[in-house]
Amino acid sequence: MTETQTPPATAEELRAAILERYDGLSKRLQQIARYVLDEPNDMALETLAVLAERSGVQPSAIVRFAKSFGYDGATQMQRLFRDGLLNGQMALGYGERVRRFAQDIDSRASAGAELLGEFVEGNTLALQNLGQTIGEGDMAAAVALIRKAEMVYVAGFRRAFPVSSYLAYSLQQLGKRTMFIDGVAGLARQQVQSIGPRDLLIAVSYHPYAEETVVAVETAVGRGAKVLAVSDSLVSPIAKPATAVLQVRESEIRSFRSLAASICLAQALVIGFAFAESGEGGKGR
Repeated sequence: MTETQTPPATAEELRAAILERYDGLSKRLQQIARYVLDEPNDMALETLAVLAERSGVQPSAIVRFAKSFGYDGATQMQRLFRDGLLNGQMALGYGERVRRFAQDIDSRASAGAELLGEFVEGNTLALQNLGQTIGEGDMAAAVALIRKAEMVYVAGFRRAFPVSSYLAYSLQQLGKRTMFIDGVAGLARQQVQSIGPRDLLIAVSYHPYAEETVVAVETAVGRGAKVLAVSDSLVSPIAKPATAVLQVRESEIRSFRSLAASICLAQALVIGFAFAESGEGGKGR
């Protein structure tokens, strides 16, 4: 692999470089790239050995990854993320807070109200992270895509189905021309075939990514339509080809993954669209 001569000077520049070069990286380096994008606080605070263990690779692979972007080693790359923390970001990232929460609940048996409290606490962490991950500019761009689309297609299967169905139902209620790709009778491919250059596909999917959603994205891109992806990674199969991406990281309590943050985001998108359509800013319908 040809190494970058001038390494990115900030964490944001490195993030942009990773997204640009992701498809050309080896599978192992893609694995590291995804971890770097998803866990910037870990990159700043943890040792190379811990990073290797959590990302599932050897320490030498992380060093090789850093050198492929022009750095002398992993330490130089990690310094970018430490500088970001010193510039005012939270010193304890979402990933670490979730790990501490998981360790705490694993140390006790819970039932009834205590179990409910665990889910409330875990979802609270996810919701707090959502507010820090997605900014006003991201939301404004997503709402603009919905407004400009002649028709909005919505696709999301398996765990993402409740989120996609809510989006489709709510947009229809607001008078937006919407096609819900529900895949009934195995017709998901056929339902997206009519999408065109003036349309938008909202695709919702999380790891492991539903094949039907990935195919819908590929079809939409192939037909010149725009894609708004709601996913757990900026380099997921539906995020990479998308026009815009809203990244959501859900909580996982006792091996059960939630949808609280995703539903919250879906509600914000719908209400944001309603406000923009009404032109009244703070007044809803």
